[in-house]
Amino acid sequence: MAETFSPAAPSMLGQFWRDFRRNKVAVIALVALVLILLAAIFAPLIVPQDPYDLKSLVLRDARRPPGYVGRDGMMHLLGTDSQGRDLLSAIVYGLRISLQMGLMAGAIAFTIGAIVGSSAAYIGGWLETLIMRIVDIQLSFPAILLAFVVAAILGQGKEQLILALVFAQYAYFVRTAHGAAAAERRKDYVQAALSVPMSGWFVVTRHILPNALPPLIVVATVQVASAISLEATLSFLGVGLPATEPSLGMLIANGFQYLMSGRYWIAIYPGIALIILIMAINLVGDQIRDQLNPRLRK
Repeated sequence: MAETFSPAAPSMLGQFWRDFRRNKVAVIALVALVLILLAAIFAPLIVPQDPYDLKSLVLRDARRPPGYVGRDGMMHLLGTDSQGRDLLSAIVYGLRISLQMGLMAGAIAFTIGAIVGSSAAYIGGWLETLIMRIVDIQLSFPAILLAFVVAAILGQGKEQLILALVFAQYAYFVRTAHGAAAAERRKDYVQAALSVPMSGWFVVTRHILPNALPPLIVVATVQVASAISLEATLSFLGVGLPATEPSLGMLIANGFQYLMSGRYWIAIYPGIALIILIMAINLVGDQIRDQLNPRLRK
């Protein structure tokens, strides 16, 4: 029987953190990610303007350069966008929306993929073959194409976009969970559990799935970053969030048409924020992958 908890867990976490600190780039990325998360959580308290409050917007202050002082006396450090919103406030709220979309889509895809993949490995037979052939077919298509088609069918909105992202990403979790669970199923402790009368659901959730989590956690970090970039791409293409939602992709789309006119800040600054967010998640995820994989551990 496999143990899912050990008194040595705190020491293992301490060793994990000590190994993590050796990679200075990953530590910097983690600090940046924590700061972004805090800014997104406390956005209403730290930004000078609520970009959702239409009464606070002044259209005459639209497309103003960084450092502009508006008619209400507010200084716009990063300028204003095409709707007169303070760009710094819109970017912070955009980070909030992008993180919400990425984390929610990643969590749902993680749950579906982990259950389906580990269950398929446990059940075996023709059902396992059918599930994995469907997954293989889906993985043969680019995720952006699948997300674009589903988003175009469902229409604009947060819920519709999350469903599109989940549909485009759950197959990655199914494939990873199936591979890890299939390896675990052949081990002695699972065979011992199968020799006594207990439900298959208990064997999957108590023995197989917990030991298949490390590779799923690594995939989750990658897919959260991928979901954020997919959301930005779909919003840029006009099939993601509506124009009233100041996500990073929508901010870039709104400012793209003004690049050639010299109003670079409307698109460039949200783009920089998006790049920093995705890079921070990927760098932290790469370090976690290296530490959880003995072959990559230094």
